[in-house]
Amino acid sequence: MSEQVQTPPGPLTVEQFFAWVDQQPKGRYELIRGEVFCMTHELIGHARAKLAVLLALRSAIKAAGLPCEAFIDGVGIRIADDTLYVPDASVNCGDRIANDLRALPNPVIVVEVTSPSTARVDSTDKLEDYFRLPSLQHYIQVNLHRRAIFHHRRHGADVLSTPLRGGQLLLDPPGITLQVEDLFEA
Repeated sequence: MSEQVQTPPGPLTVEQFFAWVDQQPKGRYELIRGEVFCMTHELIGHARAKLAVLLALRSAIKAAGLPCEAFIDGVGIRIADDTLYVPDASVNCGDRIANDLRALPNPVIVVEVTSPSTARVDSTDKLEDYFRLPSLQHYIQVNLHRRAIFHHRRHGADVLSTPLRGGQLLLDPPGITLQVEDLFEA
């Protein structure tokens, strides 16, 4: 038996969104410019890619000995008072985050595994919005169909974008290196 989710009327703030989510039976949601969006169920390939990304990030952080932590989806990235994205993976650096927080205070890396339904938003709105955050240095889009990534990185006031199909990916800051091939499930 499934329960129907009622979307709230009117634009919401992030705090109102959290209160609304707490009353829902289940599901995954994002808040974009005050409007609630339900996130669809994932394909197996998407879930495998998220896990591969998380494992690669955690391994690289551990190898570098950095005070950073990698997270898989479910943890929010607050863009503005009315926008909270939930990326597929992310890295926060600095002091250890309290267990009761729902959004990362200092996201340095954000990863989205694109799908046909999200590719346009991931490449436009989210790309622009993520780099509104002063702490964000890297936004990585993993394209499963092309077996390629698109690495967007902060370079002064600009954002440089590079497509990669293999080799090493240097993410500095915070100072980790990934093998592009490790971001895809074998």
